[in-house]
Amino acid sequence: QVQLVESGGGLVQAGGSLRLSCAASGRTFSTYVKAWFRQAPGKERDIVAVISGGGVRIYYSDSVKGRFTISRDNVKNTVYLQMNSLKPEDTAVYYCAMDPNDSRWPPRDYDYWGQGTQVTVSS
Repeated sequence: QVQLVESGGGLVQAGGSLRLSCAASGRTFSTYVKAWFRQAPGKERDIVAVISGGGVRIYYSDSVKGRFTISRDNVKNTVYLQMNSLKPEDTAVYYCAMDPNDSRWPPRDYDYWGQGTQVTVSS
């Protein structure tokens, strides 16, 4: 059974940092594209960052570029999102996602999703 489990969310003051982790189990995801999405209350789910299977291609949304860093550990089957200089507008539920297909970049459709972790940034 494939499972993605996010962790590392929480409450932080503006300007602070958090590191999200997403551990995958049930199969090997070393060649999969890994991504982070977020969804704020009343808004659509938006893509935040994507990293290719080999880690060569990386995408960031304009809203997080320069502040967030996506990385992966294929041995641990884990993807990370380091979030620095957090702003109140970063408040959302953050989801990780994985997919084997990277023919379109960045991919928007993903086969596997985590359950989400809440990130709240206070002003």
